[in-house]
Amino acid sequence: MSNELKIGRDYVGVGQGILIFNDNNRVLLMKRGKKAKNEVGWWTKPGGEIEYGETAMESVKREIKEELDVEVEIWGYCMHTDHIIKDDNQHWLAINFLGRIKSGELKNMEPHKCDELKWFNLNNLPEKLVQTTREAIENYLNKKYIRL
Repeated sequence: MSNELKIGRDYVGVGQGILIFNDNNRVLLMKRGKKAKNEVGWWTKPGGEIEYGETAMESVKREIKEELDVEVEIWGYCMHTDHIIKDDNQHWLAINFLGRIKSGELKNMEPHKCDELKWFNLNNLPEKLVQTTREAIENYLNKKYIRL
């Protein structure tokens, strides 16, 4: 048995995600696969953990390149989300960005963590939506964001 502390379980994890919009104002969501850290089968915005010494913006750009093989332009910032998942005994602080694809061809680079990528109309979102994504979309729709 390991005595190693686990991010998000033994201490609060810090991550980021980005609502990526296309020209039709649809948002890109990912369906979490079996090897996701939590909430398997739920839809989420792309993103991940912030690494030590990395800014939140650097982190989201890196994660999107790793997950989707595209470069993003960040144009907005929404309030953070305290994502407390009681069933999994996890706590994450999620920084929420808004953006668009700047270059590249969208691909699922992590099929072990992501079952599906799909563009959604904001008025026709999936029911199983991760809290960090749901709150970011609500803030966007209510114009509670900062344009960068």
